This record gives sequence, structure tokens and C-alpha cells, in this order.
Amino acid sequence: MFLSFENSDRLLWLGRYSERVYTGLRSFAKEFDSITDSADYESKNDFVKNFCFDEKNPSSIRSSLLRAYDNAIVLRDEIGSETFSYVQLALYEINKAEKSKAPMLNLQKVIDNIVAFWGMADDRIQDEHARGLIKLGKRIERVDLYARMNASDEDIRREISRLTYRITKTGLRYNADNLEKLKALASKDKINHSEVISAVENLIELNS
Repeated sequence: MFLSFENSDRLLWLGRYSERVYTGLRSFAKEFDSITDSADYESKNDFVKNFCFDEKNPSSIRSSLLRAYDNAIVLRDEIGSETFSYVQLALYEINKAEKSKAPMLNLQKVIDNIVAFWGMADDRIQDEHARGLIKLGKRIERVDLYARMNASDEDIRREISRLTYRITKTGLRYNADNLEKLKALASKDKINHSEVISAVENLIELNS
């Protein structure tokens, strides 16, 4: 299968945005109880609405999921209708969560559908390069998010290792200096998170 530059770009960002939804919601779920226990009802609802459902907030879960959906629908021929359907189902569940008085059940279903999307992509997308681009986007985004969220150095090292393995398998052009910088940062006793963010964000120059 021939992949145009535009569709290669979309596949990479489909991986990134789906990871953004997944890690964002997992982080939200871990903090939800402590946040809601320490806030009044109105403040709690404002936080949940802004973080999860506010389409005007580019950092919200819904915004990331909509961007994943926009890329997936254009890539329907490349990824297949069944694979695409799990992104569609994730969007359906976040819409249900917004209307629910107990949104966590539906938000968990969003996570489940993103995981199912990755599994279906791995199983059903025949083109190895297309599969690899989604996985690469996922790895790039996870390193970026973990560094921004001050994850443990052990977790960041693990994800940099996975990213290094993945990027060498895609055949995609990348900034070798920044990859070496990431590997060097991972080898240090204490990882500089801001330097990780800078290196990973400039690893591949594709349009967002």
C-alpha cells in the first residue's frame, strides 16, 4: 500500500491523539476521588467538564478524541471500518459520560475502546508501515506526556526504550541527534524532564 505524506502524518497523529486520550483518562481516574473529595459540588463539576468534555479546550479529553476521530475517518480505507468503529465507540461513550451523573463508568469504556482500537489496528491493518506509524505516534506521545506529568524516571526510561525500538522499525525519517539525546537522557541517574520534552517534540517534523 502506498501511503501519501498526508496519510502518514494522519496515522502518526492518530496514534498520538489516541494515546493522549488513554493516558489523560487514566491519570484523571487516579486523581478523581481525591479531587472530588476536596472540592465543592460546583467546583468538581467545573473541573470534570473542563478536563473531560470541553470541546473548546484543546487540552480536554474530548478535543483529543475528536482529533483522533477526524484522522481515523479520513484513514478509513487504510485502517478498516472495524478498526475505525472503536474510535467511534469511544466518542459515543464520552458523549454518554457527559450526560451521566456518574461519568466514570462511561469514561472507563472510552479507555476500553481505545485499547480495543489499538488491538484491532495491530490485528487487522495489513500494511506494516501503517501499523508502525500508529504505534510510533503512541510511543512519542507517551514519552511526551510522562515527562510533562512528572512520571517516575523508571517509567520514562522504559518508554524511551520502547520509542527507540519502534522508531527504527518504521523507516520514517527522524532527527537522529534528538534520538541520541533521548537515549543519553534516559541513561542519567536523574532525568531532565524538560529536555526530554524538547527532544521528543522535535524528533519527527510532521504537521499536526
